[in-house]
Amino acid sequence: MATLSYNPSKLRNHKPQSHKPISSLSKPIKIPFSSSQFSTLYPSKFSKLRLNSVSESSVSLPTNQPPLTSASENNFNEDEEVDDDPTSEVSYLDSETDPENIIEWELDFCSRPILDIRGKKVWELVVCDGTLSLQFTKKDSIFQVANADNYNKGLQELGIKPVPSKRCLSLLLWLEERYETVYMRHPGFQVGAKPLLALDNPFPMDLPENLIGEKWAFVQLPFSAVQEEVSSLEERFAFGASLDLDLLGIEIDDKTLIPGIAVASSRAKPLAAWMNGLEVCSLEADLAKASLVLSVGISTRYVYATYKKSVATTQEAEAWEEAKKTCGGLHFLAIQENLDSDDCVGFWLLLDLPPPPV
Repeated sequence: MATLSYNPSKLRNHKPQSHKPISSLSKPIKIPFSSSQFSTLYPSKFSKLRLNSVSESSVSLPTNQPPLTSASENNFNEDEEVDDDPTSEVSYLDSETDPENIIEWELDFCSRPILDIRGKKVWELVVCDGTLSLQFTKKDSIFQVANADNYNKGLQELGIKPVPSKRCLSLLLWLEERYETVYMRHPGFQVGAKPLLALDNPFPMDLPENLIGEKWAFVQLPFSAVQEEVSSLEERFAFGASLDLDLLGIEIDDKTLIPGIAVASSRAKPLAAWMNGLEVCSLEADLAKASLVLSVGISTRYVYATYKKSVATTQEAEAWEEAKKTCGGLHFLAIQENLDSDDCVGFWLLLDLPPPPV
């Protein structure tokens, strides 16, 4: 497996040590990972939900529902035990957060594994920001297509552009937490209900020509180098995306090697710009078909690259996937002008996160 060497004093000095065509791979090596270096915890803000109770005879908010209120305005004490009624709604804004500074929302509108008292399927709108400083829910039993159209129309009227994406990690983790603390405890909970995201996993399509690179390699970087690469994105005006690892509760030793994919192209900047227009979610090695699969948006999957299947290449792909699992799904995509380049034109920090059970 190719590696990225790293000079702690200068980020630009780390670079791939191999140069290979997109249809071939280097000799695999064993990756020395330790599972004890990684742990995942729920964000502490999950304990700060501001709950507004509603009648047990209804799963919808009253029409005169008050606007979002901060914890300080309601004399909310974080040390006090919050209302744990699973039929309650959430309307919370952190008292230290200026709502004018929240420029991106993470939103999900979908059916939940619960029925209302009339036996009708319950749909729920869940909204938060990337730091969970804003949290809001609203349940409904009206036909979902009409509501989805209304929400889209409302967003358009407000000048808000919805972007389908699975990079809403705060939202996904919150939904996972709500499944255990809210939906499973709801009197109308349906045991065995299947999550929609898990069902929507189509076969990968051919990669558009404008996203095709010229060469690629399985690579790895020390976690400290990954952090510096991400922190320099804005300084260098490079293309890419980061993740809030502190919020996600991810703790990794600085020396731990993070697996990634390095792609080289003589048109690296246009390639990175096109890639930046996608909501890049994750990369995975399909061992059976000797290929890499790129997931973007909600359910779009592309055959990102292929390689000649052999014992050696299969072992390398297996080692890369095993390294990714050991890091809790953390990996990256780097785009360079060539695989010996000192700099990355684009860098995306990615995370394999199982879909929430709703």
